[in-house]
Amino acid sequence: MILIRSDMPPGTIGFEAVGELTADDYRDVIVPALERRLPDQPLRMLVLLDERFDKVTPGAAIQDIKLWLEHRDDWRKIAVVTDHEWITRAVDDVTAFSADRLRAFPTAQLDAAGTWLSED
Repeated sequence: MILIRSDMPPGTIGFEAVGELTADDYRDVIVPALERRLPDQPLRMLVLLDERFDKVTPGAAIQDIKLWLEHRDDWRKIAVVTDHEWITRAVDDVTAFSADRLRAFPTAQLDAAGTWLSED
């Protein structure tokens, strides 16, 4: 399940995953929330995957890649906040190509992630 965070800095949007992240979460919550922001402003997104997050379904992984590719010119910054090592490693692998737009933060640095998102 995906939830929209209400405590985000202006100009940013935040999501947090609880339990299992599915393709339906992308279709029903994430994509509509992001598309409401386009084309008014570049996307600045925080994704919190803390201890309440369990897994990503294969369908959700496909939707994530599809969303990234469809909006690749719309992303300004993405902060992934997690203590799950496999997610941090995956983000670190991708940041080799886009370090200025994608960054992983440990959950203890949730506030720092929000600050980073709102900086130019």
